[in-house]
Formats: sequence, structure tokens, C-alpha cells
Amino acid sequence: MITGFLRPDAGDVVVAGYSVSQDPIEVQKRIGYLPEGAPAYGDMTVLQFLSFIADVREISASDKQSRIADVIAKVQLESVLNKPIDNLSKGFKRRVGLAQAIIHDPDILILDEPTDGLDPNQKHQVRRLIQNLATNKIVVVSTHILEEVTAVCNRVIVIANGKLCFNDTPDALLKQSKYHNAITLHAKQSVDPSLFESVASINAVVSNTELNSLTIFPNKGADVLQEVQNIIKDNDLIIEQLYIEQGRLDEVFRDITGEAAN
Repeated sequence: MITGFLRPDAGDVVVAGYSVSQDPIEVQKRIGYLPEGAPAYGDMTVLQFLSFIADVREISASDKQSRIADVIAKVQLESVLNKPIDNLSKGFKRRVGLAQAIIHDPDILILDEPTDGLDPNQKHQVRRLIQNLATNKIVVVSTHILEEVTAVCNRVIVIANGKLCFNDTPDALLKQSKYHNAITLHAKQSVDPSLFESVASINAVVSNTELNSLTIFPNKGADVLQEVQNIIKDNDLIIEQLYIEQGRLDEVFRDITGEAAN
């Protein structure tokens, strides 16, 4: 609805001072949009397609070649410029979709699953590009890939069944996890959970005796590392691995969206 793809049943959306229902073309001039699936004309080469989009976006003849060259470099499409889009891998098709979304240097970018189908190196490149673009643009990312949230976003909105379930920072979202600041340790010997249960700032201790591991849950995300370290030292425990969890977004997401479903 923000991009003008769908007409609202009621109400309106205002983008950069323009109404989506009253001034859709003015809104679309200011938006770069990457839909899921990155649709394109498959029989065109990458270069032909970007030239076509530049014309549709009414980029002047004097700026056209420089804008095309700029997006090709940013999205790293040099190796496939003369290949038909239908012949590209899913990852390259995604990058072509991103290139067309930024070719007119819009103030607002709306990206639907921007790293879908990309390998780890490509994901890193696209995320870095998004972060760079976000220094002087509004970038809205729609995604089900939760790692994307902490990788590129500075604000998170969770919507389920038409309800706004969360609107805050990624850090605030992580803090809703019961695993926020939880400590997991793996020992060489079996560890008695009761050693830690007496500490007032520890809410619960879950043990896996087969793996000689414990997960220690603090009260309301409290920092209990020093107390845990003291217990380890006082009881001469031999610890092979110890780490502090930031929180588990999949658990928080299930809790938030499950409540909306009910």
C-alpha cells in the first residue's frame, strides 16, 4: 500500500508529504521498491533492463550512464551485464532487483526479503550496502529472516494478523527473550544445578546431565556472570566452554505473534 501496489480499503498513506491515493506518481518517484521475487523482463540483458528502468524513471540522458555505472558497481553486477536475466542465478536476479530499486537515488527504499537467495558473501555485501544507504535514506526492510533484524535494522516493527505487536529497537526485542543474558556452560564433569540455584539474582537453572551442560537464567536479564564465575572457582569446576546469550529472536517472535493469533 505504501508503494501504491495495493489500494487501501480505507484510510490513506502519506509519503514525503504526498498522498498514496491522491498523488501515487509523486510517491513512486520518491520510492525505490524491491518486491519479493524481484520480477524483471527475463529476455533482457542486465544492462538493457537497467537502461530501460533508467528511462522509465526519467533519468536525464546526461546522468543515465553514470547512474547505471554507479548501481552496477554498488551491487557488483559487472560479470553478468550482457547475460539475459532469465539465465541468472537467484542471487544475481536479487541483485538486479536491488539495482533497479536504487538507480534513481530515491529518498525511501522499501525492500522485501533483500537477501533472499544470496550466499553468505553476497548477504554481507547487500547488508553493508543497506547500512551505507541508510545514512541518508529511509530504508524499510520486510523480512522473515530474523538475523536480518540485528544485522541491519535500528528499529523493529512486528505485525501479526493485522495487529501491531511490537515497535522498538532490536535490543529491546532481544531483551524480551528469556535467554537474554542467560549463561550456558559445558563442564568436564557433571555439575549439580543446586550450586547456582541459591543465588538470588538467578531465576532458574536447566541442566543436561548427558552433556554436562547447564543454562542459567537470570532474573529479568540481570548480569550474573561474576556470581557464576565465583561459584565455578569455589567448587573447582573444570569448564570447557562458557558463553552469554544475547537472546533468541525466534523464541520472542513466536511468543509475540502467538499472542496476536490468540
